[in-house]
Amino acid sequence: MNPQPSKRNTILWVDDEIDLLRPYVLFLQEKNYEVLTSNNGQDALDICKAHPELDIVFLDEQMPGLSGLEVLQEIKQIYPLLPVVMITKSEEERIMEEAIGQKIADYLIKPVNPSQILLCLKKNIHEKQIVEQHTNTSYREEFGDISYMIDTASTLDEWIAIYKSLTHWDLELQNVDSSMSEMLAMQRSQANAAFAKFIQKNYEGWFKSTDRPLLSTDIFKKVLFPMLDNGEKIFFVVIDNFRYDQWKVIQPLLSEFFSLTDENLYSSILPTATQYSRNAIFSGLMPLQISQMYPDLWVDEIEEEGKNLNEKDLIQTQLDRFRKRYNYTYYKINESDFCEKITKQLSSLTTPLNVAVLNFIDMLSHSRTESKMMRELANDEAAYRSLTLSWFKHSPTYAFFKRIAQLGYKLILTTDHGTVRVQNSILILGDKNTNTNLRYKVGKSLNCQSKNVFTLTDPKAVGLPCPNLSSSYMFCTGNDFFGYPNNFNYYAQYYKDTFQHGGISMEEMLIPLVTMTPKG
Repeated sequence: MNPQPSKRNTILWVDDEIDLLRPYVLFLQEKNYEVLTSNNGQDALDICKAHPELDIVFLDEQMPGLSGLEVLQEIKQIYPLLPVVMITKSEEERIMEEAIGQKIADYLIKPVNPSQILLCLKKNIHEKQIVEQHTNTSYREEFGDISYMIDTASTLDEWIAIYKSLTHWDLELQNVDSSMSEMLAMQRSQANAAFAKFIQKNYEGWFKSTDRPLLSTDIFKKVLFPMLDNGEKIFFVVIDNFRYDQWKVIQPLLSEFFSLTDENLYSSILPTATQYSRNAIFSGLMPLQISQMYPDLWVDEIEEEGKNLNEKDLIQTQLDRFRKRYNYTYYKINESDFCEKITKQLSSLTTPLNVAVLNFIDMLSHSRTESKMMRELANDEAAYRSLTLSWFKHSPTYAFFKRIAQLGYKLILTTDHGTVRVQNSILILGDKNTNTNLRYKVGKSLNCQSKNVFTLTDPKAVGLPCPNLSSSYMFCTGNDFFGYPNNFNYYAQYYKDTFQHGGISMEEMLIPLVTMTPKG
């Protein structure tokens, strides 16, 4: 990578022995930097005021008159974001701490050499450009490998690897002014199209095999129960609408007080909607089994009452079936005030199993759909992730997780399903009892001409209830969503670029399952 700066950057070097540093100045000028010099603090401040184009300041700490620390304080008042590098003979800890406290960009001990100076310039002036070039080059080199993986993937584990890789590059490219973003979006679209074909080919077979991937129904049996049986105390947290990329942006915050033990992805059942997938997690049963074994706890699509009001009772049914006598708590947290209240009560917990459902991201998703202002704030995936991070960092949820760690609980974090940003509305016809979800439909006489839908004509084969004998399910794939003939164009525009769930995409189906242990 060419070390020469792409434009002539301006450096101010302040040192009472600046004449002795003439070889360094000539060296930097040969590297195409413009170098302004000063041998005292007051002149340095005057130069700063006269040259707002300055890119960086090298500042000697020990000077007669105004000291380096005093000059640093004045510079930061004029240009708070201007990088200042303190150069000193002193290794006194107090001076280092004071300089760091005033937000210096770097700290160099005399005598310095040209390589140190160049490294400092690259880190503080050219870092963004260098990272951008490296990121673009790295993704371009890996593009072919990912394409090959997409073309040859035949297992869910292989699709999980693809999704992790695409998410990694999505997060990397969002931080740079990248020319590769469009290429990544195209590759993600190709991957989702191939993933949908994989699901259509294999999903029904999972329910006929004993060697199927981990699904929503398996979490308690295969993850939580073994830990409880081993004497561990657990906090199981389900964040509604929580995608893998959102987990990756809040992971550093949780890592302040938890150590990551395990990070997996597993598949939500279809439909990727709370009524189905979350009830499946808590009951350990497919929706059809719930409706047959516990009819009082299952609410059909056509009924108006809430579909997720029986979660605590469903947990109890699973404990009873597996003869687990563990006491447990259950919290559904929809409001900040209630989250604060629960956090204060955690100290009195004695139960080995504690379950919490956090609905804040679900609320964020719905408010983004309904509010024009929220659409502006979260106009793409990167902005949506940023809002998620801001919510987590500044809401009582952060204190909630911190308290869980302080009390020594192992954290199991997951979701019921993810979401996908929809773009293209496709026409569907159905009777008046057809449900309203934009990504899947269940009803009689469903008719959709699009080739990009997955139709289940025998819902019972995959554990789904049938409101009527002739009911079928249709699922959108990729970034499509269903629309009716009435006001089709209006609703197509209204819901475009909103985050929806219920259908088939990597973002909706491949969801995080994270195990963390408290630090200390």
